[in-house]
Amino acid sequence: MELWGRMLWALLSGPGRGGSTLGWAFSSWQPQPPLAGLSSATELVSHWTRVFEKRGIPEARESSEYIVAHVLGAKTFQSLRPALWTQPLTSQQLQCIRELSSRRLQRMPVQYILGEWDFQGLSLRMVPPVFIPRPETEELVEWVLEEVAQRSYAVGSPGSPLILEVGCGSGAISLSLLSQLPQSRVIAVDKGEAAISLTHENAQRLQLQDRIWIIHLDMTSERSWTHLPWGPVDLVVSNPPYIFHQDMEQLAPEIRSYEDPAALDGGEEGMDIITHILALAPRLLKDSGSIFLEVDPRHPELVSSWLQSRPELYLNLVAVRKDFCGR
Repeated sequence: MELWGRMLWALLSGPGRGGSTLGWAFSSWQPQPPLAGLSSATELVSHWTRVFEKRGIPEARESSEYIVAHVLGAKTFQSLRPALWTQPLTSQQLQCIRELSSRRLQRMPVQYILGEWDFQGLSLRMVPPVFIPRPETEELVEWVLEEVAQRSYAVGSPGSPLILEVGCGSGAISLSLLSQLPQSRVIAVDKGEAAISLTHENAQRLQLQDRIWIIHLDMTSERSWTHLPWGPVDLVVSNPPYIFHQDMEQLAPEIRSYEDPAALDGGEEGMDIITHILALAPRLLKDSGSIFLEVDPRHPELVSSWLQSRPELYLNLVAVRKDFCGR
């Protein structure tokens, strides 16, 4: 919900050796209870859709459907048993829907309202201000999986790489890779304490905690990288902050008001964290290791130029892919 970008990814291969917190406030305005007689799920979805539309809430019907379905114990409205569409709701359910809908009227993202969201088939806990994973990033994970399937690793068979994720947020990328690569191990780092805590929680929920090392680390601090466990890695994957600083004000209120700006703002050209990752490649990667990045459509050319000026890194831009929206 409320996607703010549809981006490309860059794959780079190295032939050589390679939290701030946000608060939010609710106004004194409270939505009025549904009109008398509105008691079924279908009626409530229609009612709140109209309310959301009147207040200019994006994706009004989707928002109302997710909220009503959540209160009724389902992930989507379409997955509810048809009998529940017309069955009267209890007063407690009606009150819960009103409370959750009031948060949406304050432009809180649906993911935070529900407290969970699916990514690559995993149900992840979502808590503000930790960055909400987008569908485009699921495609990045799929690209990594394709690469792993084509290669063999030191443990002895495909599917057993050592992976480093820079900026793990909720743990979406790391945990989805662990769940689909049973022999893999992941080092997940993030400078935000809230992100580290949430990744720990999601790893425990999914029972993947034994193969992930979660580290509170600011990757721009050179000294920190000397303490990484397990030595050089096969793959680095990251959805780093890559929004151009001047574009931050154009983001939707859902993003500006609730998500951590440090997970979004990539500096003047959106390259601040990207170049840190690339510069560290020789000490992070094994021979012929790879880096997968989600980036802005303007970045492949900038990355290519940056790498050409630093031949000592032995990094080559191998491929650029577009996402499902063609960006």
